[in-house]
Amino acid sequence: MSRLAQTHGLTDVQTEILSTVRDFVDKEIIPVATELEHRDEYPQDIVDGLKELGLFGLMIPEEYGGLGQSLLTYALCVEEIARGWMSVSGIINTHFIVAYMLKQHGTQEQKDHFLPRMAAGDIRGAFSMSEPALGSDVSAISSKAVRDGDEYVLNGQKMWLTNGGTSSLVAVLVKSDEGHPEGTAAHKSMTTFLVEKEPGFGEVRPGLTIPGKIDKMGYKGVDTTELIMDGLRVPADRVLGGVTGRGFYQMMDGVEVGRVNVAARGCGVAQRAFELGVQYAQQRHTFGKQIAQHQAIQFKLAEMATKVEAAHAMMVNAARKKDSGERNDLEAGMAKYLASEYCKEVVEDAFRIHGGYGFSKEYEIERLYREAPMLLIGEGTAEIQKMIIGRRLLEEYRFQG
Repeated sequence: MSRLAQTHGLTDVQTEILSTVRDFVDKEIIPVATELEHRDEYPQDIVDGLKELGLFGLMIPEEYGGLGQSLLTYALCVEEIARGWMSVSGIINTHFIVAYMLKQHGTQEQKDHFLPRMAAGDIRGAFSMSEPALGSDVSAISSKAVRDGDEYVLNGQKMWLTNGGTSSLVAVLVKSDEGHPEGTAAHKSMTTFLVEKEPGFGEVRPGLTIPGKIDKMGYKGVDTTELIMDGLRVPADRVLGGVTGRGFYQMMDGVEVGRVNVAARGCGVAQRAFELGVQYAQQRHTFGKQIAQHQAIQFKLAEMATKVEAAHAMMVNAARKKDSGERNDLEAGMAKYLASEYCKEVVEDAFRIHGGYGFSKEYEIERLYREAPMLLIGEGTAEIQKMIIGRRLLEEYRFQG
């Protein structure tokens, strides 16, 4: 085990789970990740291995067939998986956001119907908020649901669905005016629908089309897609929680989990970049000695390691805060912001240590260099995190004058 990014106070069960995941990453992910990434190939064998390990049920309660573990355990597992290949962590992230939303907000019938099959990995989850003209302004959602008897008819176009093609259950956020008079605040007239579909591309159920994969600079292997609803009919009992108008709050609760996940991914990628940098610095020789012996390189390594440690500590704090039942939007925002920024910086320093070889696709750092930028925008940009942090700080430190 690395000296860096250790987590104190773990139970024997948590330690055993993490050891198992790390061993899987070292043996089954790292050796094939770069080759699969260059081919933009979905890592089916890796996903099947995660299913066998029970990781799709990691946070799902034992009563539904899951392992009933904490967000901290999940985040530490994500950190390990992202260290191997960040795309794989994305495959389980959206799944767990949907499972978490079901656990926290679903009706009993919805929990009984979905969670056991999600725990087994037989149903894979994805969630959808963004739209082509939306960006970070969730209140500008234009997709709509209109009540028609015992069903709702959904129309609109959604964007940036991780697992859009391979998933079989999508939590979709749309506007629904039913019971919400004109003038109601936008965030109070949104509803989350649980949309079941066939995996794949094209028309995956009547009224629902997944056009195909979006070609990306990095974050390959995992499918990122659009979702087009054209007269999509969804039963009323597939409104998450059974009541309209609560979708924004349900999604934001899930996104807090997602931000801890993105922070964990940043920690994992940064750890791998540090490992590659410190290893190469001891293999490469210039001016008659290892480049690791040059003071300039030692300064880089010192800064990289410190950033890895700081990001990990903030990520762990955010996860533990959420596990305690307390509000953690401040901690999650800070962790996501710091971990993603530090990840970019650590990866770039490792890239610089590799010199010209870092530009070659034969070296793993080239892949990490293309993957790190996604963390700067996923689950909210740095600017959005700063807004959240700033507003929460003003709440906490309100001047009484």
